[in-house]
Amino acid sequence: MTASESRRTTWRDHRPEPGPVRDTPPTFVGMPAFPDAARAALDNAQQRHNLHHATHTIRDKRAGVVDEISNWQELRDAGADAKQEALTHLAEHLEELESNLIAGGATVHWARDAEEANQIVLEIARAKATEEIVKVKSMTTQETELNEALEAGGIDAWETDLAELIVQLGDDLPSHILVPAIHRNRSEIREIFRDQMGKVGRPAPEGLSDDPAELASAARLHLREKFLRAKVGVSGANFAIAETGSLVVVESEGNGRMCLTLPETLVSVVGIEKVLPTWEDLGPMLQLLPRSSTAERMNPYTSMWTGVHEGDGPQEVHVVLLDNGRSHVLGDRLGRQALRCIRCSACLNVCPVYERTGGHAYGSVYPGPIGAVLNPQMRGTETPIDKSLPYASSLCGACYEVCPVKINIPDLLIELRGRVVEQERPNAESAALRAAQWVLADPKRLGAAQKASNVVGHVVRDRTIRGVPGLGAWTSARDVPTPPTESFRQWWARERGTSA
Repeated sequence: MTASESRRTTWRDHRPEPGPVRDTPPTFVGMPAFPDAARAALDNAQQRHNLHHATHTIRDKRAGVVDEISNWQELRDAGADAKQEALTHLAEHLEELESNLIAGGATVHWARDAEEANQIVLEIARAKATEEIVKVKSMTTQETELNEALEAGGIDAWETDLAELIVQLGDDLPSHILVPAIHRNRSEIREIFRDQMGKVGRPAPEGLSDDPAELASAARLHLREKFLRAKVGVSGANFAIAETGSLVVVESEGNGRMCLTLPETLVSVVGIEKVLPTWEDLGPMLQLLPRSSTAERMNPYTSMWTGVHEGDGPQEVHVVLLDNGRSHVLGDRLGRQALRCIRCSACLNVCPVYERTGGHAYGSVYPGPIGAVLNPQMRGTETPIDKSLPYASSLCGACYEVCPVKINIPDLLIELRGRVVEQERPNAESAALRAAQWVLADPKRLGAAQKASNVVGHVVRDRTIRGVPGLGAWTSARDVPTPPTESFRQWWARERGTSA
């Protein structure tokens, strides 16, 4: 879509029609339901050790820098309010964002789904006659599987974030929102660099050790040649400011700034939920995000750009505003709070389930508690993995306590579990509950059921009931109490001579 076409159309014209989410979409890696994937992950002792060490280190550091802020809860309220305002009036803010992007010289594209977004980026890259692009770390382009789409179109996409580079060179998948290679230790990373760097560019130095500084230096040398020759850069955005048409990327390494400033053309794929109404709303976010994610007081690199500036940075800027299921989430008054997420990963670092299973078990680029509520809403619950994700939680509530924008993940998990049960009806569990409801609603029916239970109690006596037809999964981990031979009503009548 050209800039002139963008002026005549709006998000309302491009968002999906109300209705079901995409027909049975493929999962992130075509994975089985969470319990099966988690069981396999639990067998990997080295991964469990890596995850435990990393998540506990990050959460402890986060707690320290958060405790420094006396008005932390007020900041959380401000962040939640800003995101909620943006979501409540999203159409208006997106139109304002689009207008100001175009005024700044950017070309705006609207993408209903991942396929459209990937095709837009592919066509831009082809128009520049390039065979490669460099990328800023971006959850959104991982969600759309842009790298795979570009590879199929004959274009190499190079990840430049250190952790993303490790994942890419290792032919792996990210397992954490903030630290994609959190499941790898230093020795594993060294072997990946030694074996793979030379196949796609500058090889790792001879005698490379697992010292973090040496590993970072090897990555820097490997990536520098890619930065200097790239014609096209691709990014996401942490925030998009509607009132000025500005995009914001925060990072810790500087690779993002290289991608955002050196290429002639910059393409930013931005989820529509990333919009903030005003610059004032950005202030709390730049305090909440670094403390919640990297446990830093501020991000080492915060890049902001507004359109095109002659002689400074990319001279052609494209912004792809992506829906990809977000409209369906937005339509749910309770569920839409998941779109507040600022991708800090604090919920992952405190989750006892994630700590033991890692991110791959969630079958999505969005793992952990936020993934357990976001994926089923964006993708639907047609697949086994999405249907099982609301149950990938102990409901301990730690995720809500650390969320910087106060997403009530436990409430959303319970709501989604109810929807899965409704979708699955009829089944043995729901049939049993309906039968119990019918019995308990009438005293006479309850009395008759108690008498029947007493008969069963006389039959089984002291024997243990180890299985009940239709409830095999529930009873496989627990024994059913033996019914008493006498009910309370019968005891009362026998002892007091009157009915209870």
